[in-house]
Amino acid sequence: MTLVAGVIGLGAMGGGMAASLRRAGYPVQVFDVRSEVATAFARDGGTACASPAELGAACDVVVSVVVNAAQTESVLFGPGGCAAAMKRGSVFVMCSTVDPNWSMALEKRLNDLGILYIDAPISGGAAKAASGEMTMMTAGAPAAYAKAEAVLNAMAARVYRLGDAAGAGSKVKVINQLLAGVHIAAAAEAMALGLREGVDPVALYEVITHSAGNSWMFENRMAHVLAADYTPLSAVDIFVKDLGIVLDLARASKFPLPLSSTAHQMFMQASTAGFAKEDDSAVIKIFPGIELPKKP
Repeated sequence: MTLVAGVIGLGAMGGGMAASLRRAGYPVQVFDVRSEVATAFARDGGTACASPAELGAACDVVVSVVVNAAQTESVLFGPGGCAAAMKRGSVFVMCSTVDPNWSMALEKRLNDLGILYIDAPISGGAAKAASGEMTMMTAGAPAAYAKAEAVLNAMAARVYRLGDAAGAGSKVKVINQLLAGVHIAAAAEAMALGLREGVDPVALYEVITHSAGNSWMFENRMAHVLAADYTPLSAVDIFVKDLGIVLDLARASKFPLPLSSTAHQMFMQASTAGFAKEDDSAVIKIFPGIELPKKP
């Protein structure tokens, strides 16, 4: 019997993940707070649900791709939440970047309701989500994988199994976000210095992307700066949140993270300066005395 899969949250990542499941032949149920987005998805195949509860009742595997822990709580336990509607033995796959301790506690709460759980943060961006080539950092009980593994593989090129209980996936994602946030901040600082010193930014970009100082984040995000396109593929406030989680995790064990702390302050500064909803490359706008590239 073909499993019925559901996706809650059809944003930059969730929309592509739902499309990957549909392409793989799964009956797909979808829910988004923007009902028109879910309806538009369903026109090409799939079913738009009016609430997480309606989706949960219909699905064997529910994939949640919302922004944070608070939204996940709402999806599960808020009005019209799916936890009470999901069948015993069904699987809830949590793809948000959250505090690992919260994820571990959520596993127990769902297990007490007879629901299996996979801690499954994601990485790779919207394009890889749409093509089914993203990365999933997962952890969960063997019984959860036995039911949901094929669904995970339909959405991702790499599904890393990092442990038999929740928490390990979120810890690895938190470390990934540490690097991502620091790399974006460092890339912005480097480009800002180049602009301050009068270096041609296009030439600087060309040289750095073919030199040892390059990073994936420099190559990707500084292209946004050169194009003067701050459309939020990943917003400044995402790294205010994610680096906050990084620092909270380390603070609990009194582990120093000097670079993460500085990067977090840079994103906080950008957010409070009015760039919260812009692309995270807009962190470059905090540097004084530079003239940023303008749209052609």
